[in-house]
Amino acid sequence: MVGSGQRVSVVTGATGGIGRWIALGLAQADQHVVLVCRDAVKGRALADWIRQHAPAASTELRLADLSSLCAAHRLGQEIAAVHPRLSVLVNNAGMFTARRTTTAEGHDIVLALNHLAPLVLTDALEEALRAGSPSRIVNVGSSTSDRARIDPDDLELVRHWGMVRAYGGSKLAMMMSTFARAQRLRGSGVVANVVHPGAVATGLVREGGAIGAAWRLMGPFLRTGQQGADTPLQVALAPAWAAATGEYVKDRAAVRPNRRALDPVLVDKVEAASRQLAARTILVDTLP
Repeated sequence: MVGSGQRVSVVTGATGGIGRWIALGLAQADQHVVLVCRDAVKGRALADWIRQHAPAASTELRLADLSSLCAAHRLGQEIAAVHPRLSVLVNNAGMFTARRTTTAEGHDIVLALNHLAPLVLTDALEEALRAGSPSRIVNVGSSTSDRARIDPDDLELVRHWGMVRAYGGSKLAMMMSTFARAQRLRGSGVVANVVHPGAVATGLVREGGAIGAAWRLMGPFLRTGQQGADTPLQVALAPAWAAATGEYVKDRAAVRPNRRALDPVLVDKVEAASRQLAARTILVDTLP
């Protein structure tokens, strides 16, 4: 239950290596934390784990498969109905895969989970974030976006799919959308930033075989989930980041993003194409 005057935050991908530590950090900052995850058993275990580390923690579990844009839209509506004022939204859920897979809604799963779902969810929660201002949107990005290319006419890479291209492109699209939102929300009390947590040993790679084995071999050289959560938590909570918006942050410092993310014409094209893909799916879901 939300305490009197207690601020509310939302974390997607909450059971992941970074997500659980972000959720714990928010709970320790006396936020009521809405934990968004796919698996109820893992979600309940996470809530117990948070209470073990922070006995006074206030949490709430919400189940959703965010590879579905309709599910992301409904989730946002449900959260906003219960919590009309939000303090922090951390879009952390994401994935990397070696094979092109389409969702039940017909979208490339990497683009859907890494970019389109956060776009849809944030749209659904934007009014609650405005009402709860000062508030912050923290989108977890990746350094793979730094050199990524993007074609607004083929965001789903139907013609030239590759695992690194798909992942980096999805994170670049998310960055562009974040910057567009930050610009639109200037003066509203809502800030929006992208954070690279570093290379972290998480469940991001949903692969067996050579890809999964290679990722596991890299484990000793990767950051822990707790280390990866440090910069996202700083941007979500620290007073120094209260007014910063439209930034790309690595290791607690704003850095220059991919030049394509600073091209207003390209950003507008990617944003329009993304919204067209999302709207088409959600419209079908809302038809009688």
